[in-house]
Amino acid sequence: MKILMVCLGNICRSPLAEGILKDKLIKNNLNAEVDSAGTGAWHIGNPPDQRSIEIAHEQGIDISQQKARKIRSIDIDYYDLLLVMDEQNKKDVLKYCHTPSERQKVKKIMTYCDSNEDVPDPYYGEFGFKNVFKLLDQACEGVIDSIR
Repeated sequence: MKILMVCLGNICRSPLAEGILKDKLIKNNLNAEVDSAGTGAWHIGNPPDQRSIEIAHEQGIDISQQKARKIRSIDIDYYDLLLVMDEQNKKDVLKYCHTPSERQKVKKIMTYCDSNEDVPDPYYGEFGFKNVFKLLDQACEGVIDSIR
């Protein structure tokens, strides 16, 4: 299975989700390819936001070597699942989809813990990185359950 985590700039939420899921895959002795991307191009080539790096590090996860990139149309074909952080990300990713089967690959990550809520963007400090980590940790546990 190949999974792409998607948020707006690929420096806060999706790098965390990528790191959390990779960590859980290792701990559960499961195999999947995981990457992340953003719907915007502002941060291409940059590492994750320092606050994301720090909260991941506190949990024993190193995301410091990740580099931001923008989603591409070829990602729709390549990945089996594209997990978006919020409704706007979903709308933006769906613009790359041309068929019903492609659209079915795009899901909000929180649906994996039986919620349709958005993962709030913590970039401007309105919703803390620690809380975002908790949400993504729960959702990634649901992803692990679905892989088993």
